[in-house]
Amino acid sequence: MKYRRVLLKLSGESLGGPAGKGISEECLSAYAREIAAAVRAGLQIAIVIGGGNIFRGLSGVGKGFDRVGGDKMGMLATVINSLGLSMAIRSEGVEAEVYTATPMMPVAKYYMRDDAVAFMEKGGVALIAGGTGNPFFTTDSGAALRALEIGADALLKGTRVDGVYTADPEKDPNAVRYDELTFDKAMSDRLKVMDQTAFALCREGNMPIVVFDMNVSGNLSSLIRGEKVGTLVHV
Repeated sequence: MKYRRVLLKLSGESLGGPAGKGISEECLSAYAREIAAAVRAGLQIAIVIGGGNIFRGLSGVGKGFDRVGGDKMGMLATVINSLGLSMAIRSEGVEAEVYTATPMMPVAKYYMRDDAVAFMEKGGVALIAGGTGNPFFTTDSGAALRALEIGADALLKGTRVDGVYTADPEKDPNAVRYDELTFDKAMSDRLKVMDQTAFALCREGNMPIVVFDMNVSGNLSSLIRGEKVGTLVHV
């Protein structure tokens, strides 16, 4: 196995199915099966999920929401998504626990790094919700922070495209896919797969990122076995 411990970043929209809104039970079940199979193969997994399928704070700015209040709503959306995925993972026979960046008992446990790592080492999946607990930080940045905190071998970003492209492949038919690229290249070209803060954190912490299509069955298992899946972003 190529990786011992990873941070899996999922977008909220991915849980919403084709519409990207709400929560699709089919998507939850499919992701839970992939994650449970990886855990049974010996991988330790922490998960950070976005909240864009429910509410995206930045999109509310100028429509009656200030950024701070909107981001708080977005943080709560990530908790809802994490609770849903945790239940789906448990239904696959693997333990899962939701941790939150701000105290939220009895809904979920308050995140402390050592507790989450200990849970993962016992074979459980730690879903770390609530972003960083602060406004103005995306869940991509939160995922980068948590990956570094837990000592992950890589940050795996599961998307609905098969890697990083020169442009959005869903909008530009001439977009070219990278097999791998450096953080400096990704940042200088302002590639949109993750925000600049997340890239900077991972570059400084030497945390490789693999961007891959989570919607292809078996991709996660193939990736952790060391097969070439997606795009590698590295120092």
